[in-house]
Amino acid sequence: MPPGTGERPVRNEADATILAFDFGTRRIGVAIGNTLTRNARALTTIDTRDERERFAALDRLVREWEPARLVVGLPLYVDGSEHAMTAHARTFAATVATRYGLPVFLEDERHTSEIARDALAGGGRAARARRDEVAAQVILQAHLDTHDA
Repeated sequence: MPPGTGERPVRNEADATILAFDFGTRRIGVAIGNTLTRNARALTTIDTRDERERFAALDRLVREWEPARLVVGLPLYVDGSEHAMTAHARTFAATVATRYGLPVFLEDERHTSEIARDALAGGGRAARARRDEVAAQVILQAHLDTHDA
């Protein structure tokens, strides 16, 4: 469905695809998961600051995977308080909700980058390039682990 054309038809949430994003001003890590298998996997990293290029890449992913919902990582300080990137992530979440007509869940992303870094330790430059998508995987897995279908 092209962006901005309205709501998608209701799908069986028990077997639905979910896309998750580790939002950053430079890169957006993307993961995919399924409510039936309750597993998430790293998918890709969108590596550009150009907003048109970012949304063109997101448009392609949403068309290809036809998710029933989206999850956006919410960056917070360790104590749970918000900071500048929290507002950026909230704005991104509101934008994709409107653009794709899909429900968007915000998921606490504290420590996800560290978990991703540790998971990729020893993998060299190629592994470091995947850090954002693995962080998105960690965000999505947390969402799947704590939410019903």
